[in-house]
Amino acid sequence: MSKHAPDHHDADLVLKLYDLRREPVMRESRDALNAEYWPKNVDEAVAILAPDHPLNRPYRQVSTYWEMVYGMAKNGIVHTDYLLENTGEGMFLYAKVEPYLAAMREAAHPRIFQNAEWAAKSGDFANVVLDRFRTMIANRTA
Repeated sequence: MSKHAPDHHDADLVLKLYDLRREPVMRESRDALNAEYWPKNVDEAVAILAPDHPLNRPYRQVSTYWEMVYGMAKNGIVHTDYLLENTGEGMFLYAKVEPYLAAMREAAHPRIFQNAEWAAKSGDFANVVLDRFRTMIANRTA
């Protein structure tokens, strides 16, 4: 369920979400995942779920942030396409784990990335965003 059209409340919320991404611990976590997490197989994707994995803390920080954000779209709090136009990074992380989602859910929790998955399937614009990241990831991990 998404809002019919974005309004000034959506803009305000997206700006606040952007500001939260700039918080030092969040920025450090985002930087770590964006630079260092490039799973090429199920084992590499699932390994991050182990508490002693060096990227586990950044993974938990960033993945739960994006789950909260996409939950806002799923529940009609913020317009989905407007959100995706302005915050692609969550779809970038989702695209990295998408091929391994079933194994990650089995290893940890059945609802991992449920809101990101919803956002990824929310419509044509989401497909465009996700396809761009899939191509980028495929080129990087080839």
